[in-house]
Amino acid sequence: MLVGLIGICVAIAAHQRAGRVVRECDALVQGSVGSRGTVDPRALRDVGVIRYDALHEMSGQLSFSLALLNALGDGLVLSSINSRSETRTYAKTVKSGEGMQELSPEESAAVRSARLGLSVDESDFMKPRRRDRRGASGAAAAAR
Repeated sequence: MLVGLIGICVAIAAHQRAGRVVRECDALVQGSVGSRGTVDPRALRDVGVIRYDALHEMSGQLSFSLALLNALGDGLVLSSINSRSETRTYAKTVKSGEGMQELSPEESAAVRSARLGLSVDESDFMKPRRRDRRGASGAAAAAR
Protein backbone atom coordinates (compact mmCIF):
# COMPACT_ATOMS: atom_id res chain seq x y z
CA MET A 1 0.00 0.00 0.00
CA LEU A 2 2.81 2.41 0.88
CA VAL A 3 4.64 1.62 -2.36
CA GLY A 4 1.45 2.31 -4.33
CA LEU A 5 0.98 5.66 -2.60
CA ILE A 6 4.59 6.66 -3.33
CA GLY A 7 4.07 5.64 -6.95
CA ILE A 8 0.97 7.84 -7.25
CA CYS A 9 2.82 10.84 -5.72
CA VAL A 10 5.73 10.38 -8.14
CA ALA A 11 3.29 10.12 -11.06
CA ILE A 12 1.51 13.38 -10.04
CA ALA A 13 4.84 15.22 -9.69
CA ALA A 14 6.01 13.93 -13.08
CA HIS A 15 2.72 14.96 -14.71
CA GLN A 16 2.98 18.50 -13.27
CA ARG A 17 6.59 18.83 -14.38
CA ALA A 18 5.77 17.58 -17.88
CA GLY A 19 2.92 20.11 -18.11
CA ARG A 20 5.27 22.93 -17.10
CA VAL A 21 7.85 21.87 -19.70
CA VAL A 22 5.18 21.71 -22.42
CA ARG A 23 4.00 25.24 -21.54
CA GLU A 24 7.59 26.56 -21.64
CA CYS A 25 8.18 24.95 -25.04
CA ASP A 26 4.93 26.37 -26.36
CA ALA A 27 5.94 29.83 -25.12
CA LEU A 28 9.28 29.50 -26.92
CA VAL A 29 7.56 28.43 -30.15
CA GLN A 30 5.11 31.33 -29.91
CA GLY A 31 8.01 33.74 -29.33
CA SER A 32 6.75 35.10 -26.05
CA VAL A 33 9.80 34.34 -23.91
CA GLY A 34 11.98 37.42 -23.58
CA SER A 35 10.20 39.50 -26.21
CA ARG A 36 6.56 39.51 -25.09
CA GLY A 37 5.29 37.79 -28.23
CA THR A 38 6.87 40.19 -30.72
CA VAL A 39 10.18 40.66 -32.46
CA ASP A 40 12.76 42.30 -30.26
CA PRO A 41 12.68 45.97 -31.36
CA ARG A 42 16.40 46.29 -30.60
CA ALA A 43 17.41 43.61 -33.12
CA LEU A 44 18.92 44.85 -36.38
CA ARG A 45 16.39 44.13 -39.10
CA ASP A 46 16.46 46.92 -41.70
CA VAL A 47 19.34 47.10 -44.17
CA GLY A 48 19.90 49.62 -46.92
CA VAL A 49 22.89 49.88 -49.26
CA ILE A 50 23.64 52.68 -51.68
CA ARG A 51 26.59 52.26 -54.04
CA TYR A 52 28.13 55.25 -55.80
CA ASP A 53 31.28 56.73 -57.32
CA ALA A 54 32.14 59.25 -54.60
CA LEU A 55 35.19 60.83 -56.20
CA HIS A 56 34.19 60.51 -59.87
CA GLU A 57 37.56 58.98 -60.68
CA MET A 58 36.81 55.26 -60.75
CA SER A 59 34.11 53.39 -62.58
CA GLY A 60 32.16 50.60 -60.95
CA GLN A 61 30.62 52.49 -58.04
CA LEU A 62 33.07 51.13 -55.47
CA SER A 63 32.06 53.51 -52.66
CA PHE A 64 29.03 52.62 -50.54
CA SER A 65 26.89 53.58 -47.58
CA LEU A 66 25.35 50.77 -45.52
CA ALA A 67 22.54 51.47 -43.04
CA LEU A 68 21.84 48.89 -40.31
CA LEU A 69 18.74 49.79 -38.30
CA ASN A 70 16.38 48.20 -35.79
CA ALA A 71 12.58 48.49 -35.75
CA LEU A 72 12.83 51.82 -33.92
CA GLY A 73 15.08 53.34 -36.59
CA ASP A 74 18.14 53.23 -34.33
CA GLY A 75 21.44 51.90 -35.61
CA LEU A 76 24.36 53.06 -37.68
CA VAL A 77 25.50 53.98 -41.15
CA LEU A 78 28.84 52.72 -42.42
CA SER A 79 30.32 54.55 -45.40
CA SER A 80 33.36 53.56 -47.38
CA ILE A 81 34.83 56.13 -49.76
CA ASN A 82 37.16 54.45 -52.23
CA SER A 83 39.71 56.18 -54.47
CA ARG A 84 42.61 54.91 -56.52
CA SER A 85 45.12 55.39 -53.71
CA GLU A 86 43.18 55.07 -50.47
CA THR A 87 39.96 54.04 -48.77
CA ARG A 88 38.29 55.89 -45.93
CA THR A 89 35.60 54.38 -43.75
CA TYR A 90 33.16 56.30 -41.58
CA ALA A 91 30.56 55.20 -39.02
CA LYS A 92 27.71 57.44 -37.90
CA THR A 93 25.02 56.82 -35.32
CA VAL A 94 21.35 56.92 -36.32
CA LYS A 95 18.57 57.57 -33.80
CA SER A 96 14.90 57.32 -34.84
CA GLY A 97 15.90 57.42 -38.49
CA GLU A 98 17.93 60.63 -38.11
CA GLY A 99 21.72 60.90 -38.04
CA MET A 100 23.30 62.05 -34.79
CA GLN A 101 25.97 63.65 -37.02
CA GLU A 102 25.11 65.25 -40.34
CA LEU A 103 24.55 62.56 -42.97
CA SER A 104 25.70 62.83 -46.57
CA PRO A 105 23.02 62.52 -49.28
CA GLU A 106 24.13 58.92 -49.92
CA GLU A 107 23.99 58.05 -46.21
CA SER A 108 20.52 59.59 -45.97
CA ALA A 109 19.46 57.55 -49.00
CA ALA A 110 20.77 54.36 -47.34
CA VAL A 111 18.78 55.14 -44.17
CA ARG A 112 15.67 55.91 -46.23
CA SER A 113 16.14 52.67 -48.19
CA ALA A 114 16.42 50.67 -44.96
CA ARG A 115 13.39 52.35 -43.38
CA LEU A 116 11.29 51.71 -46.49
CA GLY A 117 12.31 48.05 -46.49
CA LEU A 118 13.93 48.08 -49.91
CA SER A 119 16.29 45.22 -50.52
CA VAL A 120 20.00 45.74 -51.02
CA ASP A 121 20.62 48.10 -53.97
CA GLU A 122 16.92 47.99 -54.88
CA SER A 123 16.86 51.75 -54.46
CA ASP A 124 19.13 51.98 -57.51
CA PHE A 125 16.26 50.62 -59.58
CA MET A 126 14.06 53.49 -58.45
CA LYS A 127 16.35 56.04 -60.11
CA PRO A 128 15.33 57.14 -63.60
CA ARG A 129 17.27 55.33 -66.29
CA ARG A 130 18.96 57.19 -69.13
CA ARG A 131 17.45 56.53 -72.52
CA ASP A 132 19.41 56.00 -75.69
CA ARG A 133 18.37 57.52 -79.03
CA ARG A 134 15.95 54.69 -79.71
CA GLY A 135 14.09 55.22 -76.40
CA ALA A 136 15.29 52.01 -74.71
CA SER A 137 16.35 52.18 -71.08
CA GLY A 138 20.03 52.01 -70.20
CA ALA A 139 19.69 48.44 -68.93
CA ALA A 140 17.99 47.30 -72.13
CA ALA A 141 20.54 49.12 -74.27
CA ALA A 142 23.40 47.51 -72.32
CA ALA A 143 21.89 44.06 -72.88
CA ARG A 144 22.13 44.51 -76.67
